[in-house]
Amino acid sequence: MQTHLAPEYQNTADGQAAEAILRKCVHCGFCTATCPTYQLLGDELDGPRGRIYLMKQVLEGQEPTRATQLHLDRCLTCRNCESTCPSGVDYGHLVDIGRKLVDAKVPRPAGEKALRWALKEGLPSPLFAPAMKLGQLVRPLLPQALKNKVPVPHEAGAWPTRTHARKALMLAGCVQPAMSPNINNATARVLDAAGIQAVVAPAAGCCGAVKFHLNDQDGGKAHMRANIDAWWPYVEQGVDTLVMNASGCGATVKDYGHILRDDPAYADKAATISALTKDLSELLPELVPALKAWVRVDAATPALVFHPPCTLQHGQKLKGGVEAHMSALGFAVRVAANESHLCCGSAGTYSVLNPEISYQLRDRKLGHLAPAGNEVIISANIGCISHLQSGTETAVRHWVEVLDAALTAGG
Repeated sequence: MQTHLAPEYQNTADGQAAEAILRKCVHCGFCTATCPTYQLLGDELDGPRGRIYLMKQVLEGQEPTRATQLHLDRCLTCRNCESTCPSGVDYGHLVDIGRKLVDAKVPRPAGEKALRWALKEGLPSPLFAPAMKLGQLVRPLLPQALKNKVPVPHEAGAWPTRTHARKALMLAGCVQPAMSPNINNATARVLDAAGIQAVVAPAAGCCGAVKFHLNDQDGGKAHMRANIDAWWPYVEQGVDTLVMNASGCGATVKDYGHILRDDPAYADKAATISALTKDLSELLPELVPALKAWVRVDAATPALVFHPPCTLQHGQKLKGGVEAHMSALGFAVRVAANESHLCCGSAGTYSVLNPEISYQLRDRKLGHLAPAGNEVIISANIGCISHLQSGTETAVRHWVEVLDAALTAGG
């Protein structure tokens, strides 16, 4: 795609990066076939190709409008289009640039601006955990829209106390410890059973995705730099793995090297952190042999239906690992027969900002997962887990919690 940048963008890092991405696009439209919003809305401008045209027009000097902003807002950033694209168009990075440029020129309504501010400041805040506890206490009294965002509390179980020679850093995250603390503790117990000690850097917090994708890119980068500072002493001590059990965080941390590539103080460290980062499922090939003696799968063990998050299968390009290795441990695992590649509609803060589309996608996803009476839905990202759970009575859990329960049963 030929692009002629407007003078204001010609010598900027964003303009040059966007131009390089745009030039890979060949207008083929394969991306529209796998775009959730295009499938629901049927509007070319609510698919990747249409949004690319909109961003191209802005970069070439056309003034963006509120409609431009809304079409970009309605993108889930699921990156399914990247998995489909035969030309390797880096749509995820392009839409980050496009939203930034459009928001700089198109003011948002006051209510929308306030909601986005509350999300980007509230979710990573230390006040989120006590607010979630309060919400869980009064959950039966909440209206359905709020109840959907407040999961039923579950016991977390104990953190392992053994020490091991091999240590892996783990990001606790910002919302996961409050919404589903057992995911982190279960991860630590599974790693412990395999002879790996999970270590959490106390000063590490939000991965930066919340602010970055709500177009507070400077605030997101500040979170990223703070995490690098918190993790770096451990890296210097020889820790060689930064394990992520929330695929949304993993996709972001793996992108630190790209996002901070022009930061002279952090570029090299960010690239190192990204290189050390692995989704928890990437450790399964080495965990499975060590865990086999401890796993007990019997008639009481539920069958599993797996929803692979977009941040896992499209953002990190990790497909099939959870299913294959959980099966190797004796679990019965399947994926949806149809549309297992499509987004469930959670997409970070999307379910709050675009609830109508989000819930349509949730219900469509649950229909394809079609859990039977003896099945549990599993996933790999806290956002997907809580979003899917809001639409079904079937239990929705992180796969590591299921594995941890089988280890406990096995002694």
